[in-house]
Order: sequence, then structure tokens, then C-alpha cells
Amino acid sequence: MNHSDLIIIGAGPGGYETAVAAAHRGLSVTIFEGANVGGTCLNAGCIPTKCLVRNAEVVEQFKDSEKFGIDNFTFELDFNKVMSRKDEVVATLRAGVEQLLASAKVNVVKERASFTGPHTVKAGETEYEADNIILATGSVSKALPIPGADLPFVMDSTAMLSIDHIPESLTVVGGGVIGMEFASVFHALGSKVTVVEYMKQILPPFDADIAKRLKQSLSKQGIEIITGAAVKEISQAEDYEIVTRYECKGKEGEVRSSDLLMAVGRAPYWEGLNLEAAGFRELPAKGRPIPVDDYMRTEVPHIFAIGDVNGRMMLAHVATFQGLRALNAITGKEDTIDFGIVPSAVFTHPECGMVGLTEQQCKDRELPVKKGTSFFRANGKALAMAEPEGICKLLFHKETGLLLGAHIMGAEAADLAQQCADLMSRKTTQAELEDIIFSHPTISEVILSAAHSAS
Repeated sequence: MNHSDLIIIGAGPGGYETAVAAAHRGLSVTIFEGANVGGTCLNAGCIPTKCLVRNAEVVEQFKDSEKFGIDNFTFELDFNKVMSRKDEVVATLRAGVEQLLASAKVNVVKERASFTGPHTVKAGETEYEADNIILATGSVSKALPIPGADLPFVMDSTAMLSIDHIPESLTVVGGGVIGMEFASVFHALGSKVTVVEYMKQILPPFDADIAKRLKQSLSKQGIEIITGAAVKEISQAEDYEIVTRYECKGKEGEVRSSDLLMAVGRAPYWEGLNLEAAGFRELPAKGRPIPVDDYMRTEVPHIFAIGDVNGRMMLAHVATFQGLRALNAITGKEDTIDFGIVPSAVFTHPECGMVGLTEQQCKDRELPVKKGTSFFRANGKALAMAEPEGICKLLFHKETGLLLGAHIMGAEAADLAQQCADLMSRKTTQAELEDIIFSHPTISEVILSAAHSAS
């Protein structure tokens, strides 16, 4: 039997980065992946969507060329080249991951694995054994339990990334991060886009002020956004138009489009692992996460679960650090990772970034806060970039002055949220932030301006 110190099932960001880190610590590692290394993020998520986001940004700049004194500028968009560039980027990064694993001497088994015992798994006809096992099997797209959701023309995000045309019109069911990014991208590329969201705001995890302003901005651009709407049925008319029927505020409505994206979130994926054989006594229901403690340890002490499969926070960078936490638990190393400070972003145009608590969460926890806001229209760099649309909102604890949350919409918002995460991780107070010298002219000055305004 093949023996390793550590077995990892799943080679997404959490899986492969943990494998490399473990190998560098001297552990022998075997990692299993039935599809491509890199997981959803690299192959059908973060990276390919960001490629399309960049294409959309370029197209938007071309459309606005007159702002920059470029008159009579015309261009043609070759969508095949857009998709080819995306595929090339993904292939390049995938090859890099494979090289990284090879350099670390990680044993890569390109097959799915399932448990045959508490310490053993089987892939193909071969059995493997390890002292510790990490599950990093990720997630799959969810669909609404409504009539028509399983029809062949209903695309999930993976299918959308392989589409061979720019939709004439696109209905996006779901106004979360995935849905809003695709809505923004394909609107820029020329589609007539309608978003139908069940919640009262788009981007439910984001601060309400940011979500509201993003909705206003995207609506001005021409994206129709219907919130508080429950989709009831999807069908196809005689002329092949897709009909999405919904109920909103007690009234029925419908959207007709040439294409439809179902973007209502993702569900943890662990089917086929044969968890019973590993010693799990209480199996989660299908699509539900595998419970873990703060060390990512499951009910079976030597088996850990990281990333989307544990459902704690479905972000690639969180999976990576959960893997590090699990590895530290295995090797007896302490760490200071704070999973309460996690920056996240949505790459719409304008983009949004956030970290920490929202204003509503502060209210729910009865935390006394001071709120500071600043606007991109008063920022020199933003105006020079012709990106005046944006807001920075900071929340400070009224008594301690600690930065509790940062919520930003506008150019470079994702990077600004990371900067705020750095400040939060170092327990920066409002007074200390105000004493930090910010370079001028930069977009980051909106953070300093927001801090000055907090009261």
C-alpha cells in the first residue's frame, strides 16, 4: 500500500497550496484531483471571470474614448479571441500549478479518491494510506428548485465561461457576486442584461450602502435590476425566447431573453467520498457543508476539511489559509490567522471591496460605531482616471477607535479593501490611521479622507 504522511483530496487553491506547504515542511504528500489542478477558482471561477472583466474594462474605455480626446475611434470585438485569451491565461496558470507541485515532490494522482477506511482511500485500483487526510473537494453550482431550472439552455457559471457568443439579451437569476460580475461583463460586451434577485438588495453579504450605490450605478449604465423578486418558473416560448417568470411585491412579472444564467450560489461538494468508511457518524445532507472546528478538524480527529466543502466562507483565499490552519494543527505549529478579517471583492464596473463588519452587523452586535465616508468625485486620481463614481465607508469603534469595517465602491476597490484589512490586522485605530502618510495623488487617499470624516 502507498503510504504518505498526508493525503489531500482536491487540488484547488486550498488543496495544492497546502500540499506544497506541507512538502516544504518535510511531509510526504499525495494529492488527488479528478479534474484539472487549480480547482474551480482557476479553471471555472476567479481567473477566467477576471479575464473577461479585463476585456470588459478595455471595451468600456474604448466606448469612452472621446473623454480622453480620441475622436472618431471605432473598433470591432472578436469574441473568439476574447475567449481564447481567457483559455490561454488559465492554461498558463494551470501549468504553473503543476510545476509547483512537481518541484515540491508532491505525488499527484489524477483520479478521484474515496475512503475505504479511516486512514485509507482508493483511486482507480490502487489504495493509499496516510496519517492525516485533508478534504478540499470544493463546491458545485446550485440551482433553484423550480420548474424549468434543469432545462438544457439554463447555464451555470461554468457553462457561461464556455459560451461561444455574446448573448443578444441575458437574464441573470441571482444578484450575488457571480451574477453581478457576469451581468457587468456581458453588458459591457453588448448584451441587454436583466438581473432578478430574491433578496431586497444585490450582493447580500455587502454593506447595504455599497449595494444600493452599485445598483444605482449599474442601472444608470443600462442593466435592469429587479430585487425582492422570487423566480417561479423558467420556460421557452415558441420563438425560442427564454421566459423567466417571477413574483415581486405580490405581483407577477416576466423577463424574456435569448440566454439565461443561473447564479444562485454554490453548494459544498463531498459526494462519492464514502465518508461512512472513514468513520463519520453523522453525514451532512446533500449540498450541506462538512462541520469542522476552528482547526478545520472534522468529527474524525485526523481528517480535516478546508475551503468550500466546510461552508464557512466560500472564497479561494480563505481556503488557502484554512489549509494552512489545518497543516499547523497537524504539525503542532501556532498561528495568528484571523478569519474575522477577510477581504472580499466583486469585479463589476465600478468594482466593490469590503472587509470586516457591515453597519448592520455592528448594530446587531450593539457595537457603538463612528462612521466616516468619502467620495471618489473629490479624489484627484479618480478624476484624472475618469472614474468619479465611488464611495469609501469606514466604521470605527466609538470607544476604542479600532477600525471595524471598510466598504468601498469605485476604482481599485478590491486593493483598497486589502489595504484596510492590513490596517485591521494590526489593530489600527482611527487616530493612528490619520497619522499615516498617504501618497498623493492616489486612489487610496479616499481611505484617509473617510477616516478624517468619521465622527
